[in-house]
Amino acid sequence: MNHNFPIYTQDNSCQDCYKCVRHCHCKAIRIINSRAAVMPELCVSCGTCVKVCPAHAKQIRSDQWRLRRLLDNGGKLYASVAPSYVGYFPTLTLEKLAGALLQLGFTGVSETALGAELVSAETSRVIKKSSERLLLSSACPAAVDYVRKYAPDYVSAVVPVVSPVMAHVKLLRRYVGPDAQVVFFGPCAAKKNEADRHADELALALTFATLAEMFAAAGIDPAAAPPAPLFPHRAEEGRAYSLAGGMIDTLREDAKGTRYVTVSGLANIGRLLSGDKAALNGAGKKLFVELLACEGGCVNGPVMPDTGTDAATLLATLEHADDARSIGRNVDVLLDDQHQQERISAPHHDDAAITAAMESVGKFLPADELNCGGCGYNSCREFAAAMLDGKAEPAMCLSYLRKISQKTSNALIRYIPAGVVIVDQDLQVLESNRQFAVLCGKDIADIYDSAGSLAGASLPALVDYADLFRAALLGDGGEIERNNQVFGDRILNISVFTISAGRAVGAVIQDVTQNELHREQVAEKAREVIRKNVDTVQKIAQYLGEHMAETEIILREVAGSYEEHQPIAGAPAGKRGAAP
Repeated sequence: MNHNFPIYTQDNSCQDCYKCVRHCHCKAIRIINSRAAVMPELCVSCGTCVKVCPAHAKQIRSDQWRLRRLLDNGGKLYASVAPSYVGYFPTLTLEKLAGALLQLGFTGVSETALGAELVSAETSRVIKKSSERLLLSSACPAAVDYVRKYAPDYVSAVVPVVSPVMAHVKLLRRYVGPDAQVVFFGPCAAKKNEADRHADELALALTFATLAEMFAAAGIDPAAAPPAPLFPHRAEEGRAYSLAGGMIDTLREDAKGTRYVTVSGLANIGRLLSGDKAALNGAGKKLFVELLACEGGCVNGPVMPDTGTDAATLLATLEHADDARSIGRNVDVLLDDQHQQERISAPHHDDAAITAAMESVGKFLPADELNCGGCGYNSCREFAAAMLDGKAEPAMCLSYLRKISQKTSNALIRYIPAGVVIVDQDLQVLESNRQFAVLCGKDIADIYDSAGSLAGASLPALVDYADLFRAALLGDGGEIERNNQVFGDRILNISVFTISAGRAVGAVIQDVTQNELHREQVAEKAREVIRKNVDTVQKIAQYLGEHMAETEIILREVAGSYEEHQPIAGAPAGKRGAAP
């Protein structure tokens, strides 16, 4: 695992369900030994895999220790709090949260929304001056990274403006000096990439979840913290940035000759940018597209509760945005940022290679291409390409595993030297082998040879011990064993086991008739030796004393040990003799 990247996998927790692969639009996950590993060169840190992982194996890098080091070092340390805080701490006012952060050791607390207001002002200026027909927002770092890597032809359309948090850092340093350290708190993993790339400006980017953990570790109750004023003042319109369309709401008044569209979710962004660029650059007004990696906006970031877009959270966010005064946009801060392409070159595989890869997982005909998506890829051919890229393993194909499992179980059932039968809750045969049919009699064996199976047959019509299966179906899942059971002319050892509680049980039945007959024959021979030689033994014993008497005792014990294993009354093993 790579703990240096914002998102990583806790290997021991990964349950190889491939849900992260299925939901990752960039397919930036490699499966190694059934464990999912994030591929930093392909990942844009949207955090979708973190949100969907049922085992919580996908984690966002904490950075707690880095923050503790900053706090311990002293100096001017300011917190930049994203406006989506209201969705994670719904019962707290921003002033209460600021008071708790001051208790944690920060010098001051400020709203990232102040930076968003500056970004809106600069973006509005760019829109008015630009001759381009298509412009894309630069506020969401995950969306910008997606354009850079997967739609590089559109990089020139991204407005050359820094993100709100970077604008906020510049603003704070304008107020308190260039030696101030700024730490961002929000719902986003991609902000960590910004902090890593611009460590000289943004010291750290932590999630709200990490902040809550630090409050708990320090024994701080934010609800009980004394409210503190925000530095340098409260924000207003920038608070709407956490909602899809929030940025556009701050731009409409400034650029009325422009059309505005919000596209949230990487899949939707991908569909938009994979279309005809000429159409997007078509005649008419300029088109400005607000791009957000998280569907619905930052309120649905990877660490946010699932209630991010419920009515209460949306209303609280909107009220939070309205509950402040406008401060204007005239702060002179350099906000230019030139975005560079980082084109992802996907390897090309010819049809022969794709075909060979698909055949390796049992897909020889078009009918074999189920395109079920169980592996996490949209089609079997896409999965085959991923195997060739080293991102996927054959075991990810569920239909292939099912075929292998079925072949293996069929071979085991067919060749095991005992009768095997599996029945459902209605005692109808689901699976059996020929040895079981032979134990049921010649007629049943003939039916098996003719039909190839006994599937659908009623078990009570085949055997006299169906009650054992009923007991197993109604039981607690434990195994039921019956040894040396006599049925007709056979002596059977029967083990009934649960496959699915109350739904399916199986049994292994072994014919031990010959074993018992052989055991009785050995015992009878031992008794015959004693009878024929008892006189001789007695005479010799007179000369050798008790040593030969011990021989008789030993022989009797041998015979007795076989008698202990004799079949129960009614067994066709022949009449048993008694030792004299």
